[in-house]
Amino acid sequence: MGIESTAHTWSVGIVDFSGNVLSLVNDMFIPEKGGIHPILVREQHLNNFINVINRTLSEASISIRDIDLIAFSKSPGLGPILKIGAQVSRLLSQLLDIPIVAVNHCIAHVEIGRLMCKIEDPLTLYVSGGNTIVSAFESERYQIFGETLDIPIGNLIDSFARDVGIPHPGGPRVEQLAKKSSKYLSLPYVVKGMDLSFSGLYSAVKRLLESKDFRNNYNLNDVAHSLQETAFAMLTEVTERALAHTGKKEVLLTGGVAANKNLQEKIKYISDEHDARFEVVPVRYAGDNGAMIGWTGILRYKALGENTISDTQINPKERMDQITIPWRS
Repeated sequence: MGIESTAHTWSVGIVDFSGNVLSLVNDMFIPEKGGIHPILVREQHLNNFINVINRTLSEASISIRDIDLIAFSKSPGLGPILKIGAQVSRLLSQLLDIPIVAVNHCIAHVEIGRLMCKIEDPLTLYVSGGNTIVSAFESERYQIFGETLDIPIGNLIDSFARDVGIPHPGGPRVEQLAKKSSKYLSLPYVVKGMDLSFSGLYSAVKRLLESKDFRNNYNLNDVAHSLQETAFAMLTEVTERALAHTGKKEVLLTGGVAANKNLQEKIKYISDEHDARFEVVPVRYAGDNGAMIGWTGILRYKALGENTISDTQINPKERMDQITIPWRS
């Protein structure tokens, strides 16, 4: 059983040791206004975790006694929310007397992609509300070749959506708005070496929305189109540079923003240019989910065995490149 609780989603997945997903149930916190409030998310997770676990077991047609291993997301994420997953997982491990494994959330996004796409050694572009990372396996770790220096791409898009009154999750609606325009408005393009900065882009978009020219010389569709084109071009540049540097022959796109068709087209284009196979994680497994935690827990358990309870402390700031990957060595 894999338990995901790094941010807005409480998700439980049941995966067998061959990588078959038997069931997956998500419960997402959707704010009435504004962004994610950790205390409110924590309360929702506390109120719903038993129901989600029971639904997952029911969908898999098994009993809680059939579970052989508990895996949970220990890092990175929002501390108060990570604690819920850790506490529930420790409780289940001790009550059922079964092993427990702590999993890094970012690594899990890569591993579920490798499993679902049947891909071996990709350069990965991981884009979500909480992370924007270009990584690849080298020297026994998932090395980070580029990342955001401030806000992640998903946060950028969600913040823009909130500013224009689009409810969470805003990404799909912003994508639809962008499709209705081909007019590009000049926006800051900030790539620093292999890293990206989106905060200036967000500030510039806010100025466009507040300008007297808004609705007179350009509309919301134009702003959405320009935002996407700029941000995705930045992501594509960094990904292509990492691809050229690493020489990988596979490219994987994962994370919640991976569902965006415009971004998919751009990353596929540069993959084709470098004769690399391109894959996108299926939507069901691209966002935060318990199945990816369960599968990565299995990989780590097979390679290293279980964690002790004292080794299951959460680490909200842990980076994926701090962790060795023995199952790929």
